[in-house]
Parts: sequence; C-alpha cells; structure tokens
Amino acid sequence: MSQTDRFDSVFLSLAQQLRGGVPEMLDVMFDFLSRKTDFYSGAGVDQARSLLLEKFDKHGGKAMKEAEEARKRKEENERKLAERRAAQKAKEEEEFKNAAQVVELTDEEAAAFEKEQEAKKKADMQPTSSEKAAAAKEDEEEAAEEEKEKNLMKPNSGNGADLAKYQWTQTLQEVECRIPINAGFALKSRDVVVKIEKTHVAVGLKNQPPVVEGKLCATIKVENCNWVIENGKAIVLTLEKINDMEWWNRFLDSDPPINTKEVQPENSKLSDLDGETRAMVEKMMYDQRQKEMGLPTSDDKKKQDMLAKFMEQHPEMDFSNAKIG
Repeated sequence: MSQTDRFDSVFLSLAQQLRGGVPEMLDVMFDFLSRKTDFYSGAGVDQARSLLLEKFDKHGGKAMKEAEEARKRKEENERKLAERRAAQKAKEEEEFKNAAQVVELTDEEAAAFEKEQEAKKKADMQPTSSEKAAAAKEDEEEAAEEEKEKNLMKPNSGNGADLAKYQWTQTLQEVECRIPINAGFALKSRDVVVKIEKTHVAVGLKNQPPVVEGKLCATIKVENCNWVIENGKAIVLTLEKINDMEWWNRFLDSDPPINTKEVQPENSKLSDLDGETRAMVEKMMYDQRQKEMGLPTSDDKKKQDMLAKFMEQHPEMDFSNAKIG
C-alpha cells in the first residue's frame, strides 16, 4: 500500500455519505480549502489554479495510461483465447477424422459387436465395490460436514460476529474490531494501551488488565493498521489482511467460528473494480466456496463440460476410463 492508499477508506467513507457523487465531493473539498486553509489566499488564485491543474494532469495521465494498459491486456487475452479455441477445434476435428474410419463388418460380426457393447454398458453402469465404499464414505463426510456447520455461528451483517466483549466485521481486504471500554469517563489516547502485532493484539486501559487480548485468526500487515477512539467510549481497530482473498472465520483464535459459506460480499465494493479484476475476484471467491463444500471449481467444471460435449459429438468412442485431472 502506497503512502496515499492508506487514505482510501477515508475518501470512500466521504463519497458514500455524499449523494451527489464526485461533483458534490469536489464541492465539499474546495469549500473546506477555502474556509480552513490559505489555499486560495496564500499564493493567489492563479497559483492555486495552476497547482490544481498540475495535480489533475498528473493523476489523470496516470489513470488514462492504466486504462490503456488494461485495454491492451484484455485484447491480448482475447487473442490468446481465440488461438486456443482454434487449436482445440482443429484438434477435435483431427480426432474425429481419425475416429471416423469406417470398418466394414459382416452381419454376424456386427451383431456380436452390438451384444458386446450392450453388455459392457450394463457392466459400466453397475458400481464396483470400491466405488460403493467411496460413495458411502463421501456421504458420511458430507453428513459430518453438515452437522459441523450447524454448530457454526451465522455471520453478522458485516460478515463477522457480535461477541460479549467486542464486535468485528470484515471485507476481503480488512478486518474492523469495535471494543467498548466502560471507563466511566470519555477516553483519550493517553488513557489506553493498544498493541498491534503481526499475529497478536492487546487493547485496554493503562495500568489495568487488557479488555481484549489474544492471537489473531490470520496474519496482518502491521504497518497498514490503525486504531481510533470512537466518541470517547470505544476503541476501533482497522487491520489489513496479508491474504486478501480469504474470509476470516473468527477474529481471535479463542473466538467461536462463523460459517464463512454464509458470508455476503458487498456488491458495491466489487463494482468499484475494473471488469478484468472483478471477474478474477469473483472467480476466486466462487472457487473458494466450492472447495469448502467439496465441489468442483470453475476450472474443473469447464473440463467436465468440454469432455461431455466431446462425448456427445463422438458417441462411437469409449470414454469409460476417462478421468478429469
């Protein structure tokens, strides 16, 4: 995270509160500069305008360059996809050509071959003892998993949990923990002790045992974490995850776990991403849920669909021993 990225949450919060979008946000910012700073009066309006245009051109050029690079990457990916599809089509046509060699049989040979194929088809439809055992084991594991999930907490509206001493919420990138402190007076920074480490946090009043202390569910980027005192009554921690493609199932190791299968990502956050990045994130989230449920990922399903299509196009070929890797 760059020096400026750490303020993204502040500007996002401001933008979400202003219904007028970017125009109203700019109006608020320049109103602030005119009332609370010497932006206009310090060096004159002309210099202020020059400074504004300088920053506008700097970041506008960067944004246009990134958009152009994203467009080129998309075109390159589409070109490679078209080449792969063409190669796959040529391969299928070649296989079909090789498989379509006509062999003339006598009536007796044809009848024997048909009978053999029918017997083989019936045999293939009957599961072997090992397949039955594997299916029974899979049913047992699914039942155990379902029973285990019944004991998991349902996530709160922020995809975290409301616990006795604190409330925590999360996005894919960050975890926020709100810890009420019953001190009997309005809290100041000098009154509290907050320790944030890579895998551990401790929060409480000075010269008193911590209100919350323990090992975190996963590792965090300490340099990008922060904390604030909310209304003199609570301490709010904002922690940045190292793995920003994984949902936490608890805040501290000692907490009861939540059911991450019921986590609901914020569509508004995904809509902020460009099309290519959003598609990648949604695919990773989908694959994570599929793996947790023991189901095929998107890549697995794609392979299965391709094999099913090929089998449909070539019924004369034997796929009884085909495996999808």
